[in-house]
Amino acid sequence: MTAGTSPPPSSATGPEAETGARVTLAVTGMTCAACSARVQRVLGRLPGVQDASVNLMTGEAAVRFDPLVAAPDQLVAAVVSAGYGAELPRPDDGAERMWDEADAAHEAAMRQLRGQLAVSLAAGIVVMLPMVPALEPLVPSWLQLLVTLPVLGWAGRDFFTRGVAAARHGGADMNTLVALGTGSAFLLSLAMTLAPARFHAAGVHPHPYYDSVVWIIALVLLGRRLEERAKRSATGALRRLMHLRPDTALLWEGGAGREVPATSLRPGQAVLVKPGAAVPADGVIVEGRSALDESMLTGEPLPVERGPGDAVTGATINRGAALVVRVVRVGADTLLGRVVRLVRDAQATRPSVQRLADRIAAVFVPVVLGLAVLTFALWAALGPEPRWLQAAISAVTVLVIACPCAMGLAVPTAVMVSTGRAAQLGLLVRGGDVLERGARIDTVVLDKTGTVTEGRPQLVHAALADDALALVAALERRSEHPLAAPIVAGAEARGLALSADVRDVAVRPGEGATGTVAGRAVAVGNAALLAHLGVDAGAHATTAARHAESGATAVYVMVDGAVAGVLGISDPVRPTSAAAVAALRARGVDVVLLTGDTEATARAVAGQVGIGTVCAGVKPEGKLAEVARLQATGRHVAMVGDGINDAPALARADVGIAMGSGTDVAMETAAITLLRPDLGLVGDALALMRRTMRTIRQNLFWAFAYNVVCIPVAAGALYPLWGVRLTPMLAAAAMAVSSVTVVGNSLRLRGRGARRREPGARG
Repeated sequence: MTAGTSPPPSSATGPEAETGARVTLAVTGMTCAACSARVQRVLGRLPGVQDASVNLMTGEAAVRFDPLVAAPDQLVAAVVSAGYGAELPRPDDGAERMWDEADAAHEAAMRQLRGQLAVSLAAGIVVMLPMVPALEPLVPSWLQLLVTLPVLGWAGRDFFTRGVAAARHGGADMNTLVALGTGSAFLLSLAMTLAPARFHAAGVHPHPYYDSVVWIIALVLLGRRLEERAKRSATGALRRLMHLRPDTALLWEGGAGREVPATSLRPGQAVLVKPGAAVPADGVIVEGRSALDESMLTGEPLPVERGPGDAVTGATINRGAALVVRVVRVGADTLLGRVVRLVRDAQATRPSVQRLADRIAAVFVPVVLGLAVLTFALWAALGPEPRWLQAAISAVTVLVIACPCAMGLAVPTAVMVSTGRAAQLGLLVRGGDVLERGARIDTVVLDKTGTVTEGRPQLVHAALADDALALVAALERRSEHPLAAPIVAGAEARGLALSADVRDVAVRPGEGATGTVAGRAVAVGNAALLAHLGVDAGAHATTAARHAESGATAVYVMVDGAVAGVLGISDPVRPTSAAAVAALRARGVDVVLLTGDTEATARAVAGQVGIGTVCAGVKPEGKLAEVARLQATGRHVAMVGDGINDAPALARADVGIAMGSGTDVAMETAAITLLRPDLGLVGDALALMRRTMRTIRQNLFWAFAYNVVCIPVAAGALYPLWGVRLTPMLAAAAMAVSSVTVVGNSLRLRGRGARRREPGARG
């Protein structure tokens, strides 16, 4: 296969380039899908706002806007005008501080919720005692009223205050439904308590519905508490990442360590990392050699040796001797900070599949109010006596059971759990929309160097004596040619001593180098150098040909005018690449190797890992054109690369995937970043994205099906045939169960998506 020459289609299928400024607002007061839809609608209508995404789960609104037209303060004012609270992030807030404050606020809210729930449940037991005939005289209606008042006035107060606030701003939400349902049931019960004679005169036994009022509030609070716990669980992996970095560091000054807050560190300072301690920031080792546990980012269980000049990552654990590290990046600029920021940004964006849920949620509450009125009218006109009482009960039941919590939780819970799980697996997903695009991928295009291969040439064949290898390595130590370093490293790995007596070094561009080492004439290079020097390769030409067939670069070594042997230098294939390609093909995904290297080398590498389709000798624009050509044939393409030359193709692909060991440009362009150099993560990513979209569809189905089935039942559709009706209390229980079911289904993603690894496998 050769590189495609057809021009890219005019409409890109990959992510569009973003323009404008971005800000994330902390929004309070949202309790359901209608709330988040209203906030998003208000923000989206502001002049200069290009895109607004409101996440009910995290209580955040991610807004992209033109700073020449809109200002962050205007965004806050718009949310407040809609009846909700909003706050801009403070400039001095680090990610850890923001999350710690959010955790504290969450704990305070949970304590209050627990108290409200306890009061409601206790009152619920009391108001249900009259159901036992022997206990009915002990709990008269006035006592039930007294027990209900604190539930309505304190535990359920927020439903009324928020419902009134929504109505004042021309909207309606879940709080509206609960407030109308419980309020109407309470007023009916109050009338029965204060004027029972009027009901008796009308032939109606004045049985108050305080139990429904109390239990509706109790069950809605219970559902809300379960939702809050589920939200906390959904972000648990990310929160654990946040707390990996130590709180303090030992600032190294004048040969002594002084303990300081880790947040006070600045680039250029030196820190002492004792054995067993965590590295407080990204940096470079200046003194000491030790083994570092990097499993929190790479998944590699064995510590990795690091020494002077080596880069270290914040939050990794020092398992050996003490190290002195010069700080390079701190806070949000560290790799850990970038991981957290990318995951949070991903959780704030939404797949397009949520647009349907948003549109329905925006009109759902008004529709339900209309259905409740219609239910009341039908029961009042056609129902059994006492018609108006039966009508009121049925209308209240419709209001309660129709709370759109499940719809609001269907998509964001799955996105949050999935992106958190991806971070655990070593995948950084940039947005919820990536999950939707990734679920459709049927073709994976792989760059070769640094992706399928290690990206570091190594001496793999040395068909010559050790003394000759030592001579040529001594010469190459004076060279800056890319192939010189692996020759020197190969000689040093064999323990060979390299002479310092190197003279008359001459470099012949495109051919090789010559010189005198320890009094002996040494030359190293390709066949063109041999021809220039008039040296016959002889039988060594066969060895060189074998190296070329295997994908290695053949390098001739001459000592004192004769060929002493041939070196084979190649970029070795990563140990996990072949298994990763096999796993992708087993999933029905086509795999293409796309490289700027020669056809022979590309074919050799492709043969080692099991790739049948090869496109070699292409430049960056050729890679872009090839991805576009595949897309033009109807393929959904994921591009995996690591270099600057891969950036155009990564941006063009439906999903760009960058190796974490690659360039910053590649990682900034890609939609997904692999935190460890293991192509097996590509298969993990595709599997997780497919499961996520399947879970989202399941959630939406059950959320919609719940309302489609339950609202007619609550209205009394089954009563004429079988006499089946729902009480307001049962409606509240069903509503709470629906929300918890959707969240629970999403949480199943936490324990899935990892490959089954064989003993000894990497990662």
